[in-house]
Amino acid sequence: MQEQITQEKDLSTLKTFKRLWPTISPFKAGLITGAVALVLNALVDSSLIYLLKPLLDEGFGQANNDFLKLMAVLVVVFILVRGITNYIASYCLAWVSGKVVMTLRRHIFQHLMYMPVSYFDNNPTGRLLSRVTYDTEMVASSASHSLVTIVREGAYLLSLFVVMIYTSWQLSIVLFVMAPIIGVLISFVSKYFRQLSRNIQSSMGELTVTTEQMLKGHKVVLSFGGQEIEKARFDRVSNDMRRKGMKVVSADGISDGVVQLIASFALSAVLYVATFPEVMSENLTAGSFTVVFSSMMAMLRPLKSLTNVNSQFQRGMAACQTLFEFLDLKTEKDHGLISVAKAEGNVEFKKVSFSYEGKEEKALDNISFTIPKGKTVALVGRSGSGKSTIANLLTRFYDVTDGQILLDGINIQDYRLKNLREQCSVVSQQVHLFNDTIANNIAYAAIDKYSREEIIAAAKAAHAMEFIEKLENGLDTVIGENGASLSGGQRQRLQSLVHYCEILLCLCWMKLPLH
Repeated sequence: MQEQITQEKDLSTLKTFKRLWPTISPFKAGLITGAVALVLNALVDSSLIYLLKPLLDEGFGQANNDFLKLMAVLVVVFILVRGITNYIASYCLAWVSGKVVMTLRRHIFQHLMYMPVSYFDNNPTGRLLSRVTYDTEMVASSASHSLVTIVREGAYLLSLFVVMIYTSWQLSIVLFVMAPIIGVLISFVSKYFRQLSRNIQSSMGELTVTTEQMLKGHKVVLSFGGQEIEKARFDRVSNDMRRKGMKVVSADGISDGVVQLIASFALSAVLYVATFPEVMSENLTAGSFTVVFSSMMAMLRPLKSLTNVNSQFQRGMAACQTLFEFLDLKTEKDHGLISVAKAEGNVEFKKVSFSYEGKEEKALDNISFTIPKGKTVALVGRSGSGKSTIANLLTRFYDVTDGQILLDGINIQDYRLKNLREQCSVVSQQVHLFNDTIANNIAYAAIDKYSREEIIAAAKAAHAMEFIEKLENGLDTVIGENGASLSGGQRQRLQSLVHYCEILLCLCWMKLPLH
């Protein structure tokens, strides 16, 4: 059983990357260009090391001035090519990374907009913000960084190995002993890194939630003197994230040290093998030994990078898996087929019962009533009696547990969801305005549908023009985040009235002229 679980974990990274690939593949031209540039960059680096052999043996060993002059030109050419390929690789991969981040964020943002209201009831805003910002950036940055490291350092390592074999296969045989040991080490450490990365993601989400709650409840914190409580809460979450981060650093450092220790044994073995008469008799020159030894030393950097990249890659795949788990969640149910231009407005609740997710107690129990079109009905009751719930069920922010809700004699679940909500105007207790102009907030999502005159008429009907006209830019005034520059009553007056609907739901204490 344990072996089966381990195999499933080993396959999860590959499955996650395969699912990520369709997001990356549209930009494969930039990816391939960057990868080719990285390979050329690595080949230039290994070629510079190989040039040490003729430089020492023929240039300095035989005092060949013409060859030394040629080498001087070659070095400049190689460095120039190295710089050009480095620029091309950096630019192309940064372009691909940016495109991938934008695509992932678009997918997450669009999926969020179609999630049911119940999902937001159970998930803090800060955690959701972390999905859009931190997790998407982590996926793209880790994928880009990992690709650069794997391609460039992998090509560099392979080309160095070819240089060593070509120069002296006897000395290079040591690598066959070292490579499997490093491979086993990387495989062992990768599983640990993946779990640590998921823990860090969770802590990042908690940190965002804690900060977001304090910012939204800043007035409450000040009113009740809760600064010390919030400070302690933030310190606890922040310290938890720090400790998990240090575990990654510790594991990273240990694996890095072990790889370098193994490499040092390989270097010692090269020096020892070089003393064998069989090796010395194979025309082992100073240039040949320098190339092999320099290649072995140069291998430490790519080996270190390839070992360290695993933690970065696992962190990105953990973030990617979290994003895919979210994208797999079901959006709002919308199986209706009926669309109407304008509903008459006859509403009927027939034996409706409803319970919120995770609660056994019913918010509504076998409720029945009828509201004919054109009639104004006030629902009055104590807090928690179900007034807001009725409005939320009518707009299908939640679906009934039992019973039916009819609009003009048709079950509201038979309407297309968008069309159903177009028949209702809602003024909520918690008014949310966007950081946009007053006019755009009044005609939200339909600014092209309504004329300036209709927007002004709606503002006058809501008695909002009295304060709008006093503003410097009138209807074109940008009101700030959530209408921060307006009072609560002013914010409420900006909603609903421009959208002429037969059903107007006022979930607040205020006077509004009804159509």
